Amino acid sequence: MDPVIIVGAGPVGLALALALARHEVPSVVLDEGPGKDEQRLARTVVLREDTAALVDRLTGFPLDADGFRWAGWRSMRRKQVMREISFDEDGRVMPGSGTRGPGGAKVPAPGPVSARGAADASGIGGAQEAGGAGGFGAAQLLGGPELFAPLHIAQHVLTAALREAVAGEPLIKVAVNSRLDAVEQDTSGVTAHTRGPHGTWWRGSHLVGCDGPRSTVRKLQDIRFPGRTAVERHAVAALRTELPWPGEAVLHRMPPWRTSGPSAGEVTGRPLPDGVWRLDWLLPPGKDLVTPELLVARIRETLGGWSGGSPPPYELLDTGVHTVHHRLARRWRVGRVFLAGDAAHLLGALGTQGLDEGLRDADNLAWKLALAWHHGPHEALLDSYQAERRAVVAARLRAADQALPVLRGGGGLRSYVPGSARGHDALLTDGHLGRGPLGAPGAYDDSPLAPPHAEATAAVATAPGAPVTDVRVTAEDGSFVRLRDRLGRAVLLVVLIAPGTGVWERKHWVSAGIMPRLAAAVTALPHPAELLVAESYPGAAAHTVLLVRPDGHLVTALSGVRPADLYAAAEATLGGPAKAGAHADADADADATAEAAAGRR
Repeated sequence: MDPVIIVGAGPVGLALALALARHEVPSVVLDEGPGKDEQRLARTVVLREDTAALVDRLTGFPLDADGFRWAGWRSMRRKQVMREISFDEDGRVMPGSGTRGPGGAKVPAPGPVSARGAADASGIGGAQEAGGAGGFGAAQLLGGPELFAPLHIAQHVLTAALREAVAGEPLIKVAVNSRLDAVEQDTSGVTAHTRGPHGTWWRGSHLVGCDGPRSTVRKLQDIRFPGRTAVERHAVAALRTELPWPGEAVLHRMPPWRTSGPSAGEVTGRPLPDGVWRLDWLLPPGKDLVTPELLVARIRETLGGWSGGSPPPYELLDTGVHTVHHRLARRWRVGRVFLAGDAAHLLGALGTQGLDEGLRDADNLAWKLALAWHHGPHEALLDSYQAERRAVVAARLRAADQALPVLRGGGGLRSYVPGSARGHDALLTDGHLGRGPLGAPGAYDDSPLAPPHAEATAAVATAPGAPVTDVRVTAEDGSFVRLRDRLGRAVLLVVLIAPGTGVWERKHWVSAGIMPRLAAAVTALPHPAELLVAESYPGAAAHTVLLVRPDGHLVTALSGVRPADLYAAAEATLGGPAKAGAHADADADADATAEAAAGRR
């Protein structure tokens, strides 16, 4: 069968190719450039814990060696420290982190903020309603993911790591200097033409446009890309220096020192490896020219203000102007053609990261394309990519667009409301650290792949459709692994919560109790699945059974072994029902296999 054609060799396109390869699907990556990336330290990305872990899985080595995990987060307003959050060596929040109350007293850091709670804290009543398949309400209210230190990395370093992994993958072919100029579809596949030194026609099963904001794929498919232009502008400088907060990211609003030229009263500092910092100064609306002289003056003023006197020595490495746009493509799928990453959406205001969402696009689409590639097209499954991912990004954009007038509105009566500054700080912290409606990974609450409600459904700390918590599990070979390490392998995951199993060798419990019946139920599922066992899971009782998608989102949690309910949930996850009577057959097969196993014992 023909490979999947991926247009664009940025981080999203390369990640998608690697994700497809893990599902044993070949791909061709059309790179309009020479296969090398310009080294720019002023162009960096901040990855949340889930997307950093995804890249680690795809490349096979940890990004921590090339990026920098923040040791903490510090936000200030004028001369007051509003919030301090410290992270330990594992990236988890340290005890005692929190906000600063009146008189400088510390208030413990809150847990993940719900969409409604974040909105109310900032004076935006009802900023985030449930919306489509990607609302942020239920998942956050039921516990949400634990907060981890973000990973800050230069984009060219990230892309180089992905390129190195791609070079060692035989299922991926990269065609450099290949610029797309035509796409044709038929009932059996897609044909694409590229121009360049070796212009040619390419044949594929599907085509995915990961070719950025000016996407040729999107234009060729006549897909509208409405939204807002220049919602934020930042002057950016990358420099090597020492700041008073080694390894901590800092957000300073309304700094007390006098500034040169136009200013919106906000500066952010983010650490990189080797003593390098990226500093961003928010610019006022308009098109004011950022001259080299103005930028150098801003650097000296900021470093001097933070150091309490003369600026420390520094080495200026790179500069730029970063403009944030908010746009969302009307459609993400046209037949066999899909959009992902910046070709489908643009966001990035208030500390949010567009690449996070692009990588989640790739993770969501890869396993669905793989099922279609191996087992034939399933329209409901492929349609769910747009239904799930577009709704999540739309919710993120909606939350940012509703927060922007309050945070950037320049005062008004609301600025005098007691506590409003602290609420604003909470929203900005959520955006930068990846939690709440602005930053937390979205949940597919109303996904078309959601299974029907079952009486045996069990409540756990993870809502259906939300990303699962990464716990230690026992694999089928008896080894102890992390749950997240088993994702992206073209199989569903079934996790039994069984306290005490970590103490005994697998051979002592694998054929005892409910295990034979559960193993039989897993074998009878309509798609290959891996059975894992965990000693515990947040909010789960003993003998709870979790069904997890290949991209790490929870399908359902069941109380005990329920073969028919498990089959129905797996069937729904694959996009629809199989043959009639399969649910009843699952119960019968599980019972028969379990009885046979009992007889052998």
